Amino acid sequence: MTMSDDSVHSALRSSARLVVVEAPAGCGKTYQGADYARDAMSEVGKRRVLVLTHTHAAVSAFADRTNDNDRQRNVDIRTIDSLLVQIASAYHSTLDLPKDVGAWACCASDRYGIVAQRVASLLRDSPIVACSLANRYPVVICDEHQDATRDQETAILTLHDAGAHVRIFGDPMQRIFGERGSKKKDDGAKRWNDLVCNADRFERLETPHRWENGSAELGQWILMARNNLATGKEVDLRPPWPSGLKVIIADNVSERSSGYRIDRTQSGPIYQAERAANPLLILAAYTETTKAVHALFNRRLILWEGHVRDSLPGLVTATREHQGNPQKIGEAVVKFLEHVSTGFTRSDFSTRLLKEIEEGCFRTCRGKPAQLQALGRILIGEPNHRGVAAFLTRLEQLQKADQNFSSICLDNRCEFWEAIKLGEFDDCDEGLSEITRRRAYTRSPIPTKAVSTIHKAKGLQCSHVMIMACDGRHFADDPVGRCTLYVAMSRAQKTLTIVASATNPSALVTIN
Repeated sequence: MTMSDDSVHSALRSSARLVVVEAPAGCGKTYQGADYARDAMSEVGKRRVLVLTHTHAAVSAFADRTNDNDRQRNVDIRTIDSLLVQIASAYHSTLDLPKDVGAWACCASDRYGIVAQRVASLLRDSPIVACSLANRYPVVICDEHQDATRDQETAILTLHDAGAHVRIFGDPMQRIFGERGSKKKDDGAKRWNDLVCNADRFERLETPHRWENGSAELGQWILMARNNLATGKEVDLRPPWPSGLKVIIADNVSERSSGYRIDRTQSGPIYQAERAANPLLILAAYTETTKAVHALFNRRLILWEGHVRDSLPGLVTATREHQGNPQKIGEAVVKFLEHVSTGFTRSDFSTRLLKEIEEGCFRTCRGKPAQLQALGRILIGEPNHRGVAAFLTRLEQLQKADQNFSSICLDNRCEFWEAIKLGEFDDCDEGLSEITRRRAYTRSPIPTKAVSTIHKAKGLQCSHVMIMACDGRHFADDPVGRCTLYVAMSRAQKTLTIVASATNPSALVTIN
């Protein structure tokens, strides 16, 4: 190990109560954290080591690195949201929360923030609770801490105040989650600086280990790009490029403001790069762009949905609130399908469907209208989550067998199937909670060739990565844009292909 690696190794195992490590992507953070966790497991006796992450991808990475069957029972590796939900469930009455906090929180993303705020207050105002947790978890390892919200950080530091040894890993340049709505735009950066100042030991990891085997030049270039983005400078994409980097100039010719389409005259190098790379992870800044890229490759590649479902919680909420109202349930299903599929358009399907439901599906008709009537009758007969599941099951059958429905393409298949699984449960909220729990523990691997948002891919790495599209709409010159671009670039292990725009270039890069 280099001197910085040795110093971090020593600091983690020191008697210091609070150790903070700043670690750029690919510089050995997971290795150091997991290696320390394995050592700490043998020191805590019957107690446990707690590893907290912000993504399920990071949970999987730590689980793989600490996979020791004799010791695994001495470590809990989980997202910080899941820990806070568990604490809130134990004190739900005191915190004025529903009994099933997990099911309640799943139904809206902002509810995890409410849980964090109330649990942080509980731990701060009730030292006996914090001491109990610190006694159970005498060692706490926090991964990707730059994404922690103020309340999440408060909860962690109460365990430190109660006696736990806390080790914090983070990289300010990978802050793409956190308190986006905070009025204090620099709140995250300030809190990180405060942590550094208050730490008993502060260390840095600086060696790009991820690229040591055959891609050292690319690793050094990515670290240089990180420095440029961190200091307000541009990333130079002009040739000559380092080994492992390729830049393709291709412009978005979509007429839709949120669309993304490449002209045939510029798409050839993109297809060539895709065919040459295996495995391959194609990253885009926005969900709608991933769907457009998915279509660009004729849906040959998998649209990876990660561990977060964007539309399923909304469907569950609407189904619960409008149970017994087939018209409202129908509208919720249509909205869900617009997010998880393409082709279920208002002109071809949903307008007629909703009209039939409103009128009771009584008119005599044939062909596609008759099939839409049959779908509508399912929701009229059972206007609840079971009816929704039956509706989606029948729609999938029609999509496969009926030419009138063949234009429908399921992009988010996992989310679609999970909506069908809700029908197996007596209560849709309980069903969502259980499905979410199963998904968290399944830790499904990323497909060999996949398209994903940068946010969902955070914590992952892949031999070959392509960024589409590096232009002004997707990467603005602001802190979030700079961090997002860096996170995307640093996922690549061997090769990085950047699809940049000449007509609408991002202010973060120089292409000529």
